[in-house]
Amino acid sequence: MNDDSSIKVPRALTYWFVVHFIIDISIAVPLFLFPERSLELIGWQEIDVVLARVVAAAFFGIGIESLIGRNSHLEGFRNMLNLKIIWSFAASLGIGWSMIEGAQGRPVIGWLVLLTFVVFHFVWVYWRVRVGKLLYIPSKD
Repeated sequence: MNDDSSIKVPRALTYWFVVHFIIDISIAVPLFLFPERSLELIGWQEIDVVLARVVAAAFFGIGIESLIGRNSHLEGFRNMLNLKIIWSFAASLGIGWSMIEGAQGRPVIGWLVLLTFVVFHFVWVYWRVRVGKLLYIPSKD
C-alpha cells in the first residue's frame, strides 16, 4: 500500500463524481417531492410513493457524497467507488430482471434507466481498477 495523500487523484475521476452528483440530484428531487407525477410522466403503471422516496433518498445519499468526496484522497475515492460498483451492479441486475419479467409494461424509460446503470457500472469498475493500481506499490524486498 502507498500513502494515498501523496498520490494525485486523476482530474477525470473528480469530474465523473460531479457528473454523478448532477444526475443523481436531478432524479432525486422530483422523485422525492413529486413521486406520483414523476413516475406517471415516464410511463410507470404502478406507483408506491414510499418506495419511490426511499429510492430518491439513495440517490440523494450517493449523489451528495459524490460531490462532498470529490476532493478526497485516493483512499476515499476507492471506498466510494466500491459503494458505487455495488449499487450500480445490484441496480442493473434488479432492473434488468424486472424488465425481462415485464415490469411496468416494459416502458422504454425502464430500458434507458437500465442502460444508464450498466454504463455507470463499467465507468466505476474502470476507475476502481485505476485507483487500485495507483495505490499499490510493489514491495522492494
